[in-house]
Order: sequence, then C-alpha cells, then structure tokens
Amino acid sequence: AKAKALRSVVEPLITKTKTGTLASLRAAQAFLYTEKALKRLMKDIAPKYKDRKGGYTRIIKISPRQGDAAKMARIELV
Repeated sequence: AKAKALRSVVEPLITKTKTGTLASLRAAQAFLYTEKALKRLMKDIAPKYKDRKGGYTRIIKISPRQGDAAKMARIELV
C-alpha cells in the first residue's frame, strides 16, 4: 500500500519536471526539500523520461519481512 501511495507522488513530480522550465523547477522545489534531490530530478531523472507519456515507476513484490512477515515491495524507476 505504501509503494502505491509513493507512486502517486513520484509520477506527477516527474511529469511536471520533464519540460525543464522555471515553473516546473519551482513546482518541484515546493515539494522537495534538499537541493541535491532537486538537482538530481531536474538533471538526471526528468530528461531520461522526456519521450515517455507516463508509467515511470514499477512496483515489485518481494518476500515477506523475516521478523513479522509483513508484506514488502520494491519501487523502482523504469
């Protein structure tokens, strides 16, 4: 459930920053708190998905956690 919630935050953020305009920079800056994360999103991640319409993330279910058998998932960029 947490991975699905994270997807709904990450994908619109990438979509906004794909254009690389000042407005998109400020929209991302309002959400991201560190300068390092903002630079990485604008310089590395967003240009990689410039031609892609959506679906930037993938959720992979992994084995349950050993201590309490909680469901686990890995979220990654496609």
